[in-house]
Amino acid sequence: MTTLANRPNTALLVVDMQVDVVAQAYRRNDVVATVAALVEKARGAGVDVVWVQHQGEELPRGSDGWRYVPELARRDAEPLVPKEYSDAFEGTDLEAVLAGRGIGRFFLAGAQTDECIRSTLHGGITRGYDVTLVADAHTTEDLTEWGAPPPELVVAHTNLYWQYHKAPGRTAGTVNAADVDFASPS
Repeated sequence: MTTLANRPNTALLVVDMQVDVVAQAYRRNDVVATVAALVEKARGAGVDVVWVQHQGEELPRGSDGWRYVPELARRDAEPLVPKEYSDAFEGTDLEAVLAGRGIGRFFLAGAQTDECIRSTLHGGITRGYDVTLVADAHTTEDLTEWGAPPPELVVAHTNLYWQYHKAPGRTAGTVNAADVDFASPS
C-alpha cells in the first residue's frame, strides 16, 4: 500500500545497535538476540537488511563504542547508512538506498526507542513508506533521572501508539519478531 511508485520490496532496518548506544539498555541481551534472529530471518527470506549507524561528537566514528554490538554482524553486501540525526532519513542517503532497491515497506528494529526509533518511524511514514515496528526488537536506556518514564514504559507506549498509527495510503503497526512475515503485503 505504500504511496511510493514502483517500490514493491521490503527491508529490515536495524538502527543504532551499537556498543555504547545499548550498553545500559533495557533488556539489552534479549533485544540484541531478537534483532539477530530477525536479521537471519530477513536474510533467509531474501529481504534486504539495511544497517543504520549513528555517529557524532558523543559517538565518534571508528571508536569502540561506535561499532555495532559483536552479536550482530553486517554482511558486506548489506548497505550501511551513517547518520548524525535521530531520523535515519535526515542528512543521509537512506532514501536513495531504499529507492535503489525498490523498497517501499520496512520493518524497524534497534535503539533508542524514544529518540532514533520514534523519529525514523515518523520519518518513514511521512515520506510515503509502510512502516512496521517490531515490538520486541527495540530498546532504550533509563532516562528517569531527567524526567522520562522508565524504559519499559517508553517501549510499551511507543508500541501502543504505533500499533494504531494511520496515514493515507500507507500502513503502520507493530508485530512481535516471531510473527514477522516479510512476504505478507501488510
